[in-house]
Amino acid sequence: MKILNILLVITGLCGLVSVRIFEDTLFYDPFLNYFHEANQKIDIPAFEWGQLIGGHLFRFALNLLFSCMIIYGLFKSKEWTIQGAVMMTIVFAIAFPIYLYCINDNFGIGYLFSFYMRRFVIQPLIILLIVPMFYYRRQMMGKKSL
Repeated sequence: MKILNILLVITGLCGLVSVRIFEDTLFYDPFLNYFHEANQKIDIPAFEWGQLIGGHLFRFALNLLFSCMIIYGLFKSKEWTIQGAVMMTIVFAIAFPIYLYCINDNFGIGYLFSFYMRRFVIQPLIILLIVPMFYYRRQMMGKKSL
């Protein structure tokens, strides 16, 4: 059973890396090059709202799936995996409308603010907080039983 958990974690990590590597071909995101240039003076690219939103939702779904595989592989708890998925969804539900507002405002709210909001939308950064939090939680649960 331990081998299955290790395979889940490795598959989840490889999946997250693959999402990042193949982002140009998998997702519609005309802002990839815009933010890659890191030049505020270039024109904002033309884009299609529906495709942009759909592409980000698809990317979130893949990131969520692979992140849940990692959480389940590490902690072997369906309940914790669901809690992690809910936390990631809440962060996305907060960051995504803010990022869409930034786009609608032509990044008038600030280039760096928009850049970092985009990071929370397209990258599974929250897993970097969830894994240590659940690890700490597991340690605290072990101390209570002593």
